[in-house]
Amino acid sequence: MAMPVRQSLRVGGYILWQRLRRRAKFPLLVELEPLFACNLACAGCGKIQHPPELLKRRMPVEQAVAAIKDAGAPMVSIAGGEPLMHPQIAELVRELVALKKYVFLCTNAVLIPKKIDQFEPSRYFAWTVHLDGLRERHDASVCKEGVFDDAVAAVRECQRRGFRVTTNTTFFNTDSPQTVIDVLDYLNDDLQVDELMISPGYAYEKAPDQDRFLGVQETRQLFRKAFADGRRRRWRFNHTPLFLDFLEGRIDFPCTAWAIPSYSPLGWQRPCYLMADGYAETYRELIDDTDWSRYGRGRDPRCANCMAHCGYEPTAVLATLGSLRQSLRALRDG
Repeated sequence: MAMPVRQSLRVGGYILWQRLRRRAKFPLLVELEPLFACNLACAGCGKIQHPPELLKRRMPVEQAVAAIKDAGAPMVSIAGGEPLMHPQIAELVRELVALKKYVFLCTNAVLIPKKIDQFEPSRYFAWTVHLDGLRERHDASVCKEGVFDDAVAAVRECQRRGFRVTTNTTFFNTDSPQTVIDVLDYLNDDLQVDELMISPGYAYEKAPDQDRFLGVQETRQLFRKAFADGRRRRWRFNHTPLFLDFLEGRIDFPCTAWAIPSYSPLGWQRPCYLMADGYAETYRELIDDTDWSRYGRGRDPRCANCMAHCGYEPTAVLATLGSLRQSLRALRDG
C-alpha cells in the first residue's frame, strides 16, 4: 500500500476513534461532486447525461465545506464532472487543506495548464489524473484524440512543480491482462506517479455505451491474469492488498458504500456514488434513513456486477486494520 505514512496513521487513528465511540457506520472518504458538467463526453460515464439546468449548477464553497465538516471524514475526493470547470475550485481545495483533510482532485487533466498557478503543493493535496490506458486506448475511452498526450504533459508539469500526483484507471471488457500490465507499468515506471488506483467500470444507467462493462467473473479473470507471478507487488498501488485480493476473486467482501458517501448539488446520494435512490440533507440522515441491507451483490440486481472501489475498498481497509496479520502485510507490500 503506497499511502504516505502520515496519512496511514491519520486514517488508522480515525478508525480506532470511531470504534472506541462504538460507531458501526462512519465515512472514510467523501466523494464530493461540486458540479456535474464536464469538458469531455466519455463513453463509459453517465454523469453529463443530467438535465441542462443541473449541469449549469456549481456548488458554493461554503456548502461544500459544511458538508465535509458534517461528515467528518479524514479524506475527500473531489470529482464531477470535471472539477477544474468550477470557478472556485482552488478556493475549495485551500479551505479543505486548511482543515487538514487529505484532498484528491480527480481530473482529466485537460485544464490543469490553465489552473495550476492557483494551487500550491501540500502533503494534504494530490492531483488524481484519470488515465484509462495508453494513448490509443485512453483517447478512445474519452472519445477525443490528443487527451492522453495532454494528460501526460500535465502530470509531468505537476511533478516538476512539486505536487503529489496519483492516477485512477478504469478497466472495461475491452481490456486484456496485457493492456492492464502495459498501462500500470507505464504509470509506475515511466511516468512515476506517486500512487495508482484501479477499478473495474460500473455500468452507469445513463452511460452512452452499455456494452463495455465487466461482469464479476470477467473482472476476476482479468486481474488474476494481470497480477500473476507476483507482478502486482511491483506497482505503487493506493489500495490495500485485500482489495487487490478481492479483484482477483481470492476473497469476497460485502459492500460498505456508507464509508465512501457521495455529496453533490442534490445532497447526500443514496446509496452510493454510482446509484441514485434519492438524497439526504445530512450525512447522519443518509446513514439513519437508508436501508443498507437492500444493497450489494445478491440483494439489488444493479449491484450484481459491481466491484468498484467506492463500495469495496472501505471493507478491505476495515478488514486490514482489524487484523494484525493483514496490517503487517499491508506495510510489507507498501
